[in-house]
Amino acid sequence: MLKEPISITALRSISPLGNSLDEVWSNYLEPRHHLSLIQKGNQKVWVGELNNKLKNEIENLRAEDGNYKNLDDSVLFALLSARKAIQDAKWDATDNFGINIGSSRGATALFEKHYQDFLQNDSTATLTSPTTTLGNISSWVAHDLKTKGPDISHSITCSTALHAILNGVAWIQSGMADKFLVGGSEAPLTPFTIAQMKALKIYASTVTSYGVENDFPCRAFDLEKTQNTMILGEGASIACLERGGRSNSLAKIIGLGYATEPLQHNVSISTDAKCFQDSMTMALSGQSPDNVDVVVMHAPGTIKGDLSEYKAVEKVFYKKVPFLTTNKWKVGHTFGASGMLSIEMAILMLLHQKTIPIPYVKSQNKPKTISKIMVNAVGFGGNAVSILLQSSN
Repeated sequence: MLKEPISITALRSISPLGNSLDEVWSNYLEPRHHLSLIQKGNQKVWVGELNNKLKNEIENLRAEDGNYKNLDDSVLFALLSARKAIQDAKWDATDNFGINIGSSRGATALFEKHYQDFLQNDSTATLTSPTTTLGNISSWVAHDLKTKGPDISHSITCSTALHAILNGVAWIQSGMADKFLVGGSEAPLTPFTIAQMKALKIYASTVTSYGVENDFPCRAFDLEKTQNTMILGEGASIACLERGGRSNSLAKIIGLGYATEPLQHNVSISTDAKCFQDSMTMALSGQSPDNVDVVVMHAPGTIKGDLSEYKAVEKVFYKKVPFLTTNKWKVGHTFGASGMLSIEMAILMLLHQKTIPIPYVKSQNKPKTISKIMVNAVGFGGNAVSILLQSSN
C-alpha cells in the first residue's frame, strides 16, 4: 500500500504524563497511574487530567491573543502541541504543510456552555457557531502557524487521530503535499460527557472491586475483570509526517490498515473484533506477523472491548503473539487523541528499546530488540485503524 516509508520527524503531546518525550518516558517508567479522583458536578469520578503546569500553559496561551480567549480547550490543546511539534521538526510557514487534526467530541465544554445558555435565555452568543464547529481545530492551528497548506478537521470517534495519519499519508503519497501535521485533541472532562459514558455502563466506579481508590481504577487489558473500567482523559497529540526516510526520523510508518465492523447496534463489536483482524492484516501487507515485536492495543478498559481485541490479535499473530500493552490504565481514554498517544508510546519503546508493561497484567515474554510495533485504535461505529511502525535505526 505504501510506495515508500513515511517518516515521523516529530511528535508532541499534552496529557496527564506531560508534554515532552523525555517527561512522558520518565512517567511511563513509574508503575503507577496518573489518574485523579475529582468532583465533577454532583459526582465524584476518576479522570485523567492535565497537571497544573500544563493547565497554566493553556491559560497563558488563551491570554496571549484576544481571539484565543473564546476558544475551547480542545483547540488550545491542539495549538500548544502543534507549536511544539513543528519547532522540533524545524518546520516553518514557508513549508506550506497540510494539517489534519480531529476530535471525537470537538468543543465539548464550550458547546455545553452555549447550549445551557440557550436553554436559559432562548438565544445564543454571537460566537457560538464559529467556536463550536468541528472545523475550528485545524483552522485555528493553521492560523496560529501561518501555513497556507490544506487544513482538515474530522471526527471518527476514538480512531480519529489514526485516521488523520491515513489522510496525511494519502496526501503525501499523492504528491499533493510533502509534509503533513496530523493528530487528535480532546477535552471531554465535563459532567454531561461523563454521564453519557456512565449511561453506557462502561465507566469505572469510584471505588473498584479490586482494592482501594488509589489502586488501578482503569483495568485496561485485564482480561479477568468482572466490571467495565473505562475512564476519560484529556489531552492532544500531534505528529509531523514527511515523505521517505529522514535523518531526524523518530520512527517510520511502513504499514497502514483500516476496516469497519458490521454493526448489530451503535456500539457493537464482534467477539473476535473482525475489524481489527482486517485492519492489522492490511497493515502487515504481506509482511510476516512474526516480525512484529509489540502491539499497542486500543484496550479501552471495557470487558468486551479488551477481550475482543485480544482475540483478534491471537488470530492475526497465531504463531507468535507479540508483547501486548496499552496506556489507558495510566492516562485514561482520550477519545480522538488516544490513537496518537499510543503512537507516542510506541515511538518511546522504539527509541529506548524497552517495553512498557502493565503492572497488573501477568508477565509476558519481552522481545530482545524492538524493531516493529503495531498500534491499534477503534471507535463507536467499528472504524478500526492499525499503523505499523518501524525503528529508524
